[in-house]
Amino acid sequence: MTNDTHIVKSYGEELQFLNDSIIQMGSLTESLLTDSMNAITILDKDAVDRIVQSDKKINEYRAKIDTQIMTILVKRAPMAIDLRVAISALRISQDLERIGDLAKGSAKKIVPLPEDLSQTLLDSLKRLGNTVKNQLNKTLDAYIKKSKEGAIEVIKLDENVNELTYLSIKEILNFLSKDNKNLEFATNLLFVAKNLERAGDHIRRISENIYYLVEGDYYKK
Repeated sequence: MTNDTHIVKSYGEELQFLNDSIIQMGSLTESLLTDSMNAITILDKDAVDRIVQSDKKINEYRAKIDTQIMTILVKRAPMAIDLRVAISALRISQDLERIGDLAKGSAKKIVPLPEDLSQTLLDSLKRLGNTVKNQLNKTLDAYIKKSKEGAIEVIKLDENVNELTYLSIKEILNFLSKDNKNLEFATNLLFVAKNLERAGDHIRRISENIYYLVEGDYYKK
C-alpha cells in the first residue's frame, strides 16, 4: 500500500466516523425525547435516570465530533463535498445536543397529574410530542439516506409543530382559567409545550443542513 493510498483511506475513515457519530447521536436523542414524553405524560420516573445518562452520552458525542472536525479541518483542508460533510456535522451535532437539553429540561418538570386534568389537554400535548418525535425520526432517515426530498418533507412539517403547539397552549390556558389552584402544573406544561416547539425548530435546522449537505446550497422556500 502506498503512502498516498493510506492517507486517502484514513481520510475516508475520518469522514465515516463523523457520519456514524451523527447517526448514533441522533438515535440517542430520539430515545431521550421518547423517555422525556413518557416521564411527563405517564409519570415514568425511571425514565428520568435514563434521560440523564443519555444526555451525558449525547454531550460526549458532541465533544468527539467537534474534535474530529477540528482534526479534519487542520490536517486535510477539505474542499467541496468533504467540507460540507464537516460543516453540516458540526451544525447538526449542535442541534441534536440542544434537543437533548430541551428534552431533559422538560422531564424535570414532572409533577403528579391533577385528578381533574382534562384528557383533551393531555392528548394535545401527546400529539405535539409524537409529531416532534416523528419529525426527528424522518430527519434521521433523511440523513442516513442523504435524501434531499426527505429533508424538504421535514422542513415543511415544522408548520404542523407550530400549529399543535398553539393548540396545546390554548388547552393549557383553558384548563388554568377554570382551576387556578393548579398554577404550577399548568406553568410546567406551558414550559414543556414551548420546549417541544423549540425542539421542532432545531429539527428543522438539521433538515436544512441535510439539504445543504446534499445540494451544496441552502434551502429556499
